[in-house]
Amino acid sequence: MDRQNEKAISVNGLKKYYKQLYVLKGVDFDVEPGTIFALLGSNGAGKTTIVKILTTLLRQYSGTAIINGFDVASKPDSVRQSISLTGQFVAVDEILTGRENLIMIARLRHLKNPHQMADDLLNRFGLTDAADRRVSTYSGGMRRRLDIAMSLVGKPHIIFLDEPTTGLDPEVRIEFWQIIRELSDGGTTIFLTTQYLDEAEQLADRIVILHEGRIIVSGSFEELKKFFPPEKVEYIEKQPTLEEIFLAIVGKKEIN
Repeated sequence: MDRQNEKAISVNGLKKYYKQLYVLKGVDFDVEPGTIFALLGSNGAGKTTIVKILTTLLRQYSGTAIINGFDVASKPDSVRQSISLTGQFVAVDEILTGRENLIMIARLRHLKNPHQMADDLLNRFGLTDAADRRVSTYSGGMRRRLDIAMSLVGKPHIIFLDEPTTGLDPEVRIEFWQIIRELSDGGTTIFLTTQYLDEAEQLADRIVILHEGRIIVSGSFEELKKFFPPEKVEYIEKQPTLEEIFLAIVGKKEIN
């Protein structure tokens, strides 16, 4: 395959079940390199299961998932070397300083010049002044910035963000959005799951909706607008939000 035309993520026929109950019923999607891809769905739809499979934390029952050209089932080590995962809960060591956290990750990844890498990331995320303080003294926003900085150690091609802004205040969420845009502009592929539909509306180049283990809608926000019943648009200048579109689509599926 031509590496230049390769998808950052390619998923085909992905299935997974627990105790004979199918959570994923044949999921297919592709993610273009350097884009922000948002996976939406109600609680229990299977979003986190997909993230766990794509990040090699869980094996699928059937189907294929290719990450940066590597099969997650047969080449998990190669997949792990090209990705990073940031979850809902900040994964930093509060006893260590911000600098020590970054150096630790760099050493675990067997990277050269861990101190220089730590300094560069601390500067990039505005944490230089707090670099030598214990993380236990950091604010919530500072911890999240450090968490994202740690996920960039080694310059991963793809970053998975599984509901990363849950519980953050609005100001920190907006700051986080800016970081995500900058990463995408720099060529990093972002795979985002979120409960905040305005987050996907603001950030995503492509949005897919997962419902009862299947992808039911896929497209840009503008493309998803066509699924919103035109009779519900009261005024031509009033455009539907992603939340309204989501409820219209999922509600229709549940009725059917």
